Amino acid sequence: MTDPSAASRCPQSPPTTSAPPYTTAVTVEDFHRNLAAIRARIDAAAERAGRDAAEIRLLPVSKTVPEERLRTAFAAGITQMGENKVQEAQRKSENLADLGISWSVIGHLQTNKAKNVAAFADEFQALDSLHLAETLDRRLQANGRGLDVYVQVNSSGEPSKFGLEPADVAAFLAALPSYSSLRVRGLMTLAAHTDDAARVHDCFSVMRQLRDAALQAGTVGDGLLSMGMSGDFEAAIEGGSTCVRVGQAIFGARATPDSHYWPESPQTK
Repeated sequence: MTDPSAASRCPQSPPTTSAPPYTTAVTVEDFHRNLAAIRARIDAAAERAGRDAAEIRLLPVSKTVPEERLRTAFAAGITQMGENKVQEAQRKSENLADLGISWSVIGHLQTNKAKNVAAFADEFQALDSLHLAETLDRRLQANGRGLDVYVQVNSSGEPSKFGLEPADVAAFLAALPSYSSLRVRGLMTLAAHTDDAARVHDCFSVMRQLRDAALQAGTVGDGLLSMGMSGDFEAAIEGGSTCVRVGQAIFGARATPDSHYWPESPQTK
């Protein structure tokens, strides 16, 4: 389990919001190289925070990556993949079913697509409404399945972000036991996208405090924290993250802009 006191004492690495020179992985050797570089950075961030790097899960985010390259990634040892768009994730899960990849849906989910997630996903990291929880639960029970879930929190307060307001998290978690097919594993967030390291740290600090309170209340399962992406995962680890979602630093730069996957406003979704 994460030591929150150690995380709060550690020095904070500034996030990288400018586009770094991500190297596109095409061969198994390319993936091995990129993975080794990311894991070395995870190890270093964990050491700075006085944490055990083995506590930190690396979730490769495969959005926009063609299926042929995902087969190569699997050959290089990547067996878990995260996707934002449900239709893209379901197509890949069907076309790559022979590989036995574990699929995590990490993007905002409209209720009318809950049946799709209930059919194939192993994990859902963006639960943010009781209506969605009820719909997922009903679909999962019909399929005889359970689903690991993280509750998404808008830790930055930005209107462009999905997720619960921090003040609403405790009551939301307390209501989730009514949906027995949902296994609540922890909390998830996207920090503010900024070069202001203090603001990013504040997002992670809010999440750690919410997680600690939920652990005391017994409402958050394992008390995991999914936070940190290619540009800020080191600061997230120093802030207590137990799962970092890394895409471009593993697979290479995406041609599709992030706005396609992270909408400008929840109201436009």
